[in-house]
Amino acid sequence: MNINLIGVFPEIYDALNYGVVGRAIKEKIISINKVDLKKFSTNKHKTLDDKPYGGGEGMLMSPIPLTNAVKSLDKKGTLILLSPQGSRFNHKKAKELSEHNNLTIISGRYEGIDQRFIDNEVDEEISLGDYVISGGEIAGCVLVDAISRAKNGVLGNSKSFEKDSFANGMLKHHSYTKPENFLGKKVPKVLLSGNHKKIQEWKYINSLWVTKQKRPDLFNELQLSDEEMVLLEQYISSIKALEGDND
Repeated sequence: MNINLIGVFPEIYDALNYGVVGRAIKEKIISINKVDLKKFSTNKHKTLDDKPYGGGEGMLMSPIPLTNAVKSLDKKGTLILLSPQGSRFNHKKAKELSEHNNLTIISGRYEGIDQRFIDNEVDEEISLGDYVISGGEIAGCVLVDAISRAKNGVLGNSKSFEKDSFANGMLKHHSYTKPENFLGKKVPKVLLSGNHKKIQEWKYINSLWVTKQKRPDLFNELQLSDEEMVLLEQYISSIKALEGDND
């Protein structure tokens, strides 16, 4: 998979050389082509922005360097603009984008980008969330990391992506490791039982409970069976009983 990253400060993309994505690059599962937008400026000062027509705050990125940068690519593929106006990025979209052979991600800066470039070149606008950061390069790194995790061979355990938070519309269950007793708090007995069926059931119900507690918006979208609702209610009752014992 080839990913072109176009930005004003491509040095920020170097963060992708480490960890899971870095290993995927070394193993040639993913190739990253970092494009310095400043090299495509057409004026002697190498500026990329100008004042917006009609006035307004800040400066706008010119469509000229952006268009020239895109034209220089051998394999453009789907062109994505990171933008507050874009659709919200999520687990499903990461999986969808991981199936492309070629992607181009443009990281904007300043007050925005001339709309004519967006109309002419951009296939999709994506937002990481309802907030604004100084530049899109960091957001580009986040996008690439999430997309890379969905590629076969990138993660050591291929099932890890399938069991990540949000993969099934829920948050991940609580997890524990040694020691068995830490500062008086013990690992749930079921996880020590060796009963695989009971352990999987606990993880699923705990995942439901975590989602209900922390992301009720996600929980309300789940379509639970009557049996699942009963198990969840029993689980919640058991937690309250334990809390009562600790009072």
